[in-house]
Amino acid sequence: MNDEQYQRGVEQFARMVGEDQIDALRQRFQQLSPDFERTVMGVVGGEVWTRPNLDLRTRSLCSIAILAALGRVNALKLNIEMALNNGATPDEIIEVFFQVAVYAGFPAAWDGLEKASQIMANER
Repeated sequence: MNDEQYQRGVEQFARMVGEDQIDALRQRFQQLSPDFERTVMGVVGGEVWTRPNLDLRTRSLCSIAILAALGRVNALKLNIEMALNNGATPDEIIEVFFQVAVYAGFPAAWDGLEKASQIMANER
């Protein structure tokens, strides 16, 4: 990964989490591992989230479904927050969990709905 791709990823994540939150997100990843932060920003943000054929709202809704199905609660929280910033509505996010319930199980949907409810309550 080159510096341009990394910078593109940082800018993409800044749009999705908010300019006021990007430094905190980067520091969170850097505390785990500077290489991990660089990879997340460069590959996830700079390559995947900037691809042209899906809009950010759709990518966010897909990510929520996958993360809920896998039970990845840290990433799920972040992606629910990003989905709201990317134009997804609370009703759309809740609807995603019905898809999760059918294909990944009701416990996965329940966990995801609880996480989404907490985030949406904080957004009000």
